[in-house]
Amino acid sequence: MAGQCFLVPRLEGVSQEQFMEHLYPQRKPLVLEGIDLGTCTSKWTVDYLSQIGGRKEVKIHVAAVAQMDFISKNFVYRTLPFGKLVQRAAEEKHKEFFISEDEKYYLRSLGEDPRKDVADIRKQFPLLEGDIKFPKFFKEEQFFSSVFRISSPGLQLWTHYDVMDNFLIQVTGKKRVVLFSPRDAQYLYLSGTKSEVLNVDNPDLAKYPLFSKARRYECSLKAGDVLFIPALWFHNVISEEFGVGVNVFWKHLPSECYDKTDTYGNKDPTAASRAAQILDRALKTLAELPEEYRDFYARRMVLHIQDKAYSKNFE
Repeated sequence: MAGQCFLVPRLEGVSQEQFMEHLYPQRKPLVLEGIDLGTCTSKWTVDYLSQIGGRKEVKIHVAAVAQMDFISKNFVYRTLPFGKLVQRAAEEKHKEFFISEDEKYYLRSLGEDPRKDVADIRKQFPLLEGDIKFPKFFKEEQFFSSVFRISSPGLQLWTHYDVMDNFLIQVTGKKRVVLFSPRDAQYLYLSGTKSEVLNVDNPDLAKYPLFSKARRYECSLKAGDVLFIPALWFHNVISEEFGVGVNVFWKHLPSECYDKTDTYGNKDPTAASRAAQILDRALKTLAELPEEYRDFYARRMVLHIQDKAYSKNFE
């Protein structure tokens, strides 16, 4: 387990004004209940989705184990008709399979051409558009993408962060979500945007000793719940039963701050990317020094970054 554990607050009947003026500025996760999501929470059964989605081909992740690891890529990519995916993902055992009869499936919907188009459920699945209402808690021009997610029971996704704010709408089924603050990034053993610590419930503390210092925020989502995940907050998701979700991402920063080639919403803001490149060059320059001097000046650089860039306004 991580260090301290907190429950994510749950609020019912929150208005747009309440959210924008009082809750959104806090930049903390929040479960919203009682939001009008349309008829999707009752209509999106396995049979209905299989019929409506039909033979539209979708690219999926297929894993022989429940705990998916994006760093080691312990899964394969395959393609299935949408209707067939829904039916298989809802099964515990499969008569038809790619790897094994108890393999797990995960869909993260994509744009028509993932290299240049963002995912938008209203465009990729137009027959479902009328069933779902997105929470109107941000300006339309801030909208980035809406992502269909379908998961097999028991599937666990790797811990990662996104660079845009998002609502995780739990349409059907149940999920458990564990989150970690951006301020605890130094305890999560990052590889890019992802944590190397797969098992957040029983971590290998001999390998990842600092993980025990990370503060853990947790919530359970049922059909109709909406989880607000602020940009940069790490999250780890387990599907406790077969379920369908939709992520709605929007831009917290001005549009020009984001990488214009990013269709997934997971590339760091352009200023952060430039700063990382400058840091890499500085480290190469430091490598020209003997170890004793390199260590001393590296520590000075860290102190300088802490003094100039760390915020005192966040917990």
